[in-house]
Amino acid sequence: MTPDSDPPPMHLSTKLEDGFFLGFVLLVSIAFALVIEPFFAAILWGVIVAIVFAPVHHRIRARMPGRTNAAALLTLLLILLLVIVPAFVLGAALLQEATYFYGKVQSGEINFVRLFYDVIAALPDWLRPYVQRLGITNFYAAQEMVTRGLTSSFRTLAGQAFQIGQSAFSFFVALGVMLYLAFFLLRDGDWLARRIAAAAPLRAGQRTALIEQFVIVTRATIKGSIVVAIVQGMIGGLVFWALGIQGALLWGVLMGAFSLLPAIGTAIVWVPVAIYLFATGAVWQGVVLVVCGALVIGSVDNVLRPILVGRDTRIPDYVVLISTLGGLELFGFNGIVIGPVIAALFIATWNIFTRMRGEGDAAEG
Repeated sequence: MTPDSDPPPMHLSTKLEDGFFLGFVLLVSIAFALVIEPFFAAILWGVIVAIVFAPVHHRIRARMPGRTNAAALLTLLLILLLVIVPAFVLGAALLQEATYFYGKVQSGEINFVRLFYDVIAALPDWLRPYVQRLGITNFYAAQEMVTRGLTSSFRTLAGQAFQIGQSAFSFFVALGVMLYLAFFLLRDGDWLARRIAAAAPLRAGQRTALIEQFVIVTRATIKGSIVVAIVQGMIGGLVFWALGIQGALLWGVLMGAFSLLPAIGTAIVWVPVAIYLFATGAVWQGVVLVVCGALVIGSVDNVLRPILVGRDTRIPDYVVLISTLGGLELFGFNGIVIGPVIAALFIATWNIFTRMRGEGDAAEG
């Protein structure tokens, strides 16, 4: 461009600068995401903990006016006592139970083949031909497969004991990051939410609806799913323990895990055990297990979920199932929360879009 040539139009220069700045914002945001990616899980659970315990923190802060740091520390102490410490105790007990159970399988004290044939032998004569037609009367192949899988898993675990010790350090670092972040999110959460809402390139109504939906679904997922799963697993484990069934803690944890999946639930654990009890002559134990499983464990979801979630938005069960399984596949354990939250935001986004289209059509009409 020569000194005599005209300068570029002002609006063209402004668009170029805005476009460059927008690209720079995206680049810096991606770089920041890559920097914090190693602590993704810690950040995620720090946000979840802050969202779930925010109402508790607000009540504590209302009783301690002007002492925001002390209120956040007290809330963090409650989180440690109510969540972190029990989780460590349960994990240690579960590891001990799994090791004990594996030892019994290896010694032959627990023999899946014998258990299976005990059930087959106890079946009525009229039912055995149907079982034989299903081709499941030979259980030795499954026994060998299960035994090989357990042996391989524990051998790998023992062979990598040193690596596990090293990863324990990383775990405690991540736990420290989660608690540290949760403290500041509890203390400054309202201010941060306003800043994020102001920076989001959305209309005010859209921002409010999406933020509210995110908070509602996160709390509903934790309170209405994980808390219910803990209660169901605890009740199931206690019932198994009272009936003298070995590995009660392990079965209780399995029931809690399966209860997170709406279409499966705890019945996938207690029904086969009840069938085995009936087939082996432990009739009263089987009756107790069926009654407790159907009336107590099964009703926990219907009783507790409305109390814990209230009128919060609830995603259809089939969407919860698919999004939870997909989240577990993509994100591991974190997918239990990430999957349903993404599904809920997807539904909320399309609801907002549909409402905007409806308002636009009404305005044109």
